[in-house]
Amino acid sequence: MRMSLTEIYDARIAAGQLRPDPAQHAVLAVLEDLRLWLEANATRKVGLFAGLFARPIKPPPGLYLWGGVGRGKSMVMDLFVEHTEIAQKRRVHFHAFMQEVHKAMHEARKTGVDDALAPFAEAVSRDIRLLAFDEMQITDITDAMIVGRLFEKLMAAGVVIVTTSNRAPEELYKNGLNRQLFLPFIAMLREKLQVMALESPNDYRQHRLAGAQVYFHPAGKVKGEIQDIWNDLTGGAQGAALLLPVNGRSVDLPRFANGVGRATFWDLCSRPLGPGDYLAIAQAVRVLILEDIPQLSASNYNEAKRFVILIDALYEAKVRLICSAADVPERLYLEGSGAFEFERTASRLREMQGADWGQD
Repeated sequence: MRMSLTEIYDARIAAGQLRPDPAQHAVLAVLEDLRLWLEANATRKVGLFAGLFARPIKPPPGLYLWGGVGRGKSMVMDLFVEHTEIAQKRRVHFHAFMQEVHKAMHEARKTGVDDALAPFAEAVSRDIRLLAFDEMQITDITDAMIVGRLFEKLMAAGVVIVTTSNRAPEELYKNGLNRQLFLPFIAMLREKLQVMALESPNDYRQHRLAGAQVYFHPAGKVKGEIQDIWNDLTGGAQGAALLLPVNGRSVDLPRFANGVGRATFWDLCSRPLGPGDYLAIAQAVRVLILEDIPQLSASNYNEAKRFVILIDALYEAKVRLICSAADVPERLYLEGSGAFEFERTASRLREMQGADWGQD
C-alpha cells in the first residue's frame, strides 16, 4: 500500500533525516488532499481546455505557504511535488519563472499579438497541471503588474498552484510603487488559494550551521568542506543558475537550490554590478556560499569596492554567508586606496560568522 505524505515524513524522522515538527506535519494533510485529487484527475480536461462538449471539472484551491526563513517550507513542498505521481508537474523558483515570463513576452511582442502574456499562459496551461513556486516575492514594478494577470489565466485554465513565501500575501510588494494596482491580486490569492502560515519555532538552516565554521581560509584548501556544506543545506542538489530581473536586465547567480546560492568572488565582483544587483541577490537567497575571495589591494580596487557593496547588502538582509578567502577578514585588504574603509567590511564579515547570525 502506498504511503501518504505524512507517513513518508514520519519515516524520514525515524531514519534521522528530519526532525519532528508539528507545524510541518499540519501542512502535509492539506497537501495530501491536493496530491490525491491531482492523481485522480491527471488525465481529465479542466478549465479553459476542457473542450466544447466535455464538462470541465473545477480544481481544488492550491496552497500559499508562508513563514519565516528556514522553517522547512521548501522541504515540505518538495516532498509533495516529488511524491505526486503525475507527469504534468513543475517545481521552479519564482524569480527564475518570472525571467521566463519576461523572455516569452518579449518574443511574443515581435509577432504583434494584442496580449503578449497570453501565449505563455496558454503554453503552460497545456503542459502543466501542478505548478509549484519556491520563494515567491514581488520586488519589481513590472512583475507586480504581470503576476496577477498570469495567475488569473493559469488558475482559470485549471492549473493548481502551490507556492512558498517568506511573506504573508498582504506583505507582498509592500510600499511598492502604485501598490494599489496590486491589491486585487492579493485578494485573489486569498480567494483562490488556501493560505497557511508555517509557524514553526525552528530555523533548520540555522540549526545546521549553529556553531559550524562558515569562514574558511586559505581558500584553495577547503573545497571539500564547502561542498559538504552545500550538500547538507541543499540535500545534495546539483543546483541551477538563477536569473534575477533588475531594471530590465538580469543578474546571474551561477548555482541555486533550496534557498541557497553559490558563486565565486569573481562571478559577483568582476562584473560591473551595483547596489541594485546585490540587493536582488540578497533578497533571493537565505544563504550565500561565496568562494575564492582573493587578497584585495589597489590592483583590484574595483572588484574590492563591489565586494564591499555586496557584503553590505547581505549584512542588511541578514543573509547567512559562508565563504572561503585568502586570509582572515582583517588581513584581506592591508594596503592601498580603500584599505581604511574596508575595516567596516572586515568587522561585518567577522560578525556574520556568529552562530546566531541572521536570527531575529
